[in-house]
Amino acid sequence: MIRVALVDDQALFRAGIRMLVESQADLAFVGEAGNGMDAVGMVAETRPDVVLMDIRMPVMDGIAATVEITAAPNPPRVIVLTTFDLDEAAARAIRGGASGFVLKDADPEFLLAAIRTVHAGTTVFAASATRELFEHFAGTAPREAPAVFGELTAREKEIFHLAARGLSNAEIAASEFLSEATVKTHISRVLGKLGLRDRVQLVVFAYEHGLN
Repeated sequence: MIRVALVDDQALFRAGIRMLVESQADLAFVGEAGNGMDAVGMVAETRPDVVLMDIRMPVMDGIAATVEITAAPNPPRVIVLTTFDLDEAAARAIRGGASGFVLKDADPEFLLAAIRTVHAGTTVFAASATRELFEHFAGTAPREAPAVFGELTAREKEIFHLAARGLSNAEIAASEFLSEATVKTHISRVLGKLGLRDRVQLVVFAYEHGLN
């Protein structure tokens, strides 16, 4: 059972999402909040697996709440809900720890699929879209890569750079003449060594350190 929580300042929207989630046999709706500050306490109390997080809210916005929630031990996955594609606020939320974003007017089936996909450990949009998002809202100079990056093997660095460009496992496998299983193993090792949760965070890491 996937435990789902929702943070949004519109009560009617929360009610609709709650009904949608509760209609699914494999999902459980465990909590809701109307602003980011209440969300932090609600998440700590209910321990959801996935949090649907609106960005623009009173008291504390979804970006600040995402940063605080994902900094806690064993954090849930956060899916940002936004009204705009290629939204700068979505880019900031992803940099803050979100695992992806979904448009608020998305088809209900897409939202449900997004919850299941993120819970399974992958992202709800292609890494290439993440890269495009950060390029679109460029504004900070790259930081020096941390020493841990130098601990990657030559092959792991090759895989890292291809993943940072947004290539899928299948595309990397074809490019490097490897099996997809081998690529997946390399990606897992890279994420582990760099302390990253998923491919989205890998793209963010590459972008912020000028490694993309």
